Amino acid sequence: MGRERRIPPPEQFRGPVIARRGQVEHSTTDQRLLDTRSPSGFVHSDPWRVMRIQSEFVEGFGLLAELPRAVTVFGSARIPPDSPFYGQGRLLGAALAEAGFAVITGGGPGAMEAVNRGAQEAGGLSVGLGIELPYEQRLNDWVDLGVSFRYFFVRKTMFVKYAEAFVILPGGFGTLDELFEALTLVQTGKVTRFPVVLIGSEYWSGLVDWMRTTLLPAGLVQERDLQILSITDDIHEAVRIILEGTAGHTRPAGMDIP
Repeated sequence: MGRERRIPPPEQFRGPVIARRGQVEHSTTDQRLLDTRSPSGFVHSDPWRVMRIQSEFVEGFGLLAELPRAVTVFGSARIPPDSPFYGQGRLLGAALAEAGFAVITGGGPGAMEAVNRGAQEAGGLSVGLGIELPYEQRLNDWVDLGVSFRYFFVRKTMFVKYAEAFVILPGGFGTLDELFEALTLVQTGKVTRFPVVLIGSEYWSGLVDWMRTTLLPAGLVQERDLQILSITDDIHEAVRIILEGTAGHTRPAGMDIP
């Protein structure tokens, strides 16, 4: 008889913890923290949550402090391997690795996997920062260095602190959230010399046109705010923009925690 194929059990990462089968929860740590309908017992439990939040920061800082120069790449987990966007992500990961950058992604499937895969195949360092979700998701097999977080805001800090640029592949709500957070950080001066590059002119041009024809005339953004963004279909052009935008900027290993 042929060998029976084993189907992997449901799996959930909760910080450093892996839960499988009946231990998988249908709510997340973030959800429980932010739920305003929780009972008044939160008055007693929330101070202890601070300790868990602190431990996640310490874990992330400790793991990532020695990273070389890195670029954070965002994109949809729903992009299938046969999509042109997956191919672009793989080429991007390789090009960034060849330019001397580590790549940081959310560590999941889709565009994230493509970028991690491209970087690893090109001999670069492939980093994945996972997140606890109510549905099954694990770090993809192309991550060399990975950590999973319970709290989105801790994970977002790591995406920014250890990167010198953001590249955004096509994606949905999560990717848009990460894009606009990056733009806000640059606009407000929280990060400086920080290129933000959109890959896929056809995909992103409608959004950028809306910013230019709606936000700009209303006085809600300025022309210099829109210049934060670069859009290209050329992977090598994206890398060139990053190299030029980060020229002379180095992040010393082991830099002081602010």
